[in-house]
Amino acid sequence: MIKSSSKINTFGSYIRHLRIKNDIGQRELAKIIGVAPSYLNDIEKNKRKAPRLDIIKKLSDILKADLNLLNDLAGNSKKTIAPDIADFIENNPKVISLLRALKSSEISDDEIFNIEKKISELKTKVLIVAAGLGSRLKNHTQNIPKCMLDFGGKTLLERQLVAYRESGLNNISLIRGYKKNKINYKKIKYFDNKNYENNNILNSIFYGEKAINGNVIISYSDILFESSVVQRLLESDHDISVVVDIDWKGYYVNRKEHPLEEAENVIFNSNNEVVKIGKIATEKQEVHGEFIGMMKLTHHGSQIFKQNFHRTKKLYWNKPFQRAKTFQKAYLTDMIQELVDIGIKVHCVIIERGWKEIDTVEDYQKALKEFKQ
Repeated sequence: MIKSSSKINTFGSYIRHLRIKNDIGQRELAKIIGVAPSYLNDIEKNKRKAPRLDIIKKLSDILKADLNLLNDLAGNSKKTIAPDIADFIENNPKVISLLRALKSSEISDDEIFNIEKKISELKTKVLIVAAGLGSRLKNHTQNIPKCMLDFGGKTLLERQLVAYRESGLNNISLIRGYKKNKINYKKIKYFDNKNYENNNILNSIFYGEKAINGNVIISYSDILFESSVVQRLLESDHDISVVVDIDWKGYYVNRKEHPLEEAENVIFNSNNEVVKIGKIATEKQEVHGEFIGMMKLTHHGSQIFKQNFHRTKKLYWNKPFQRAKTFQKAYLTDMIQELVDIGIKVHCVIIERGWKEIDTVEDYQKALKEFKQ
């Protein structure tokens, strides 16, 4: 559903708004998308209906716009359904019988919403970041990546895969780097970060950029978690959601190798929206929870995340970025804070325990004792 706004109430006015926002001249944009300037001018003034689907896709890429929204506005301009949907029906005629079944069943708006939500959950992808050296685990990761450590007869990664698959998630990708040949599970798509020694989590994620579309969960590879944590995250319909543990301080009791000040903490408002995230000085500010290293993006959220990564990469490469000394060494939390700073809402999915970080030898030894018990 399109929200009413003076800037996006028609296809043409929205294209003009985006073009000016991106500082692109009308003639320049027309040349890039392969149309006459007069044709683009007519579209922007709503003298013509929206263009073909291939032109809409080009506009989405160049103007950094949500393709679904552009298609909805294009459908409105032609007083018909969105062109991407028309194209889908034309190429998949069997879907017509499904639409007729929905029509004859007199299905309600709430039932349609629930069906859409269920489909989205089943189609949600997973992208695991597992490229790092794991140097704080010392000899334990001398010959294997951190995610291949054994926990009660299963590797850390295997336990993650079980939790995801118990939640109905089977489309899983993983970004490898250090000792990449040690990770060879079937039914996983792999991306390789060849520069893992010189970058950090944020840049590592974007070696798997092809997987960042539609609904996708992005997670660290060094966390043990229950499937209930994943299921809680799947329930969120916000564009960008992060999992935050509000019962987090107990994990840091007698945790000497990974002290409290190294936690990726979160301060959020009364709407459970992130205000600050990262290594926040807990003695100076009241911290509400800890980011566990798992987030979910919707289709729109994926577009926002990618567009702002590439924007900030151009601006801050080899320069300080948020709390990182250089953009190359930025954490995921640095990017999340950047989104918050420019006014994008990031929702907190609140949990209380149900996970553990395995970052140091001390963490690993404690976890092994718990498995033995």
